[in-house]
Amino acid sequence: MDQIEKVLWQLKNDPTSRRIMVSAWNPLDLDRMALPPCHFSFQFIVLNGRLSCHVFMRSNDIFLGHPWNIASYAILTYILAKKADLLPDRLILSCTDSHIYTNHTEGVNTQLLRIPRSAPVLLLDDSIKTKGFSEITVDDFTVCGYFPHPGIKGDMAV
Repeated sequence: MDQIEKVLWQLKNDPTSRRIMVSAWNPLDLDRMALPPCHFSFQFIVLNGRLSCHVFMRSNDIFLGHPWNIASYAILTYILAKKADLLPDRLILSCTDSHIYTNHTEGVNTQLLRIPRSAPVLLLDDSIKTKGFSEITVDDFTVCGYFPHPGIKGDMAV
């Protein structure tokens, strides 16, 4: 079952449903995975024409995983909002175990010393409305005002 297509159908046809959810947790596959999904489900909420996404995580590597989770779920929310003629609104992350690994301490300290820069703006091409998900490419996005600090490396823990 394509859960994302089902979500899109619900957003267009039953946007007030409290059941607009995706599950990444398949118990039958857990013993075959190197690591069970940290973000195990997410729910979409429509209120006053605005789309929010609530992500539920069992675990969250704050240094490496958290920035990626924010970016990927924000982009997904923007895409779904565009396709359903909604405005993107909030990204809510709930996590049971947020942590910083010992070998990330130096990188975290470097990050904490940095002065935050203004937030960039994500623009999506209108063609996304009619494209299939597999047809969407990086060329369909424009990021305005993104002025990142130099990257900080960190080893991935499994």
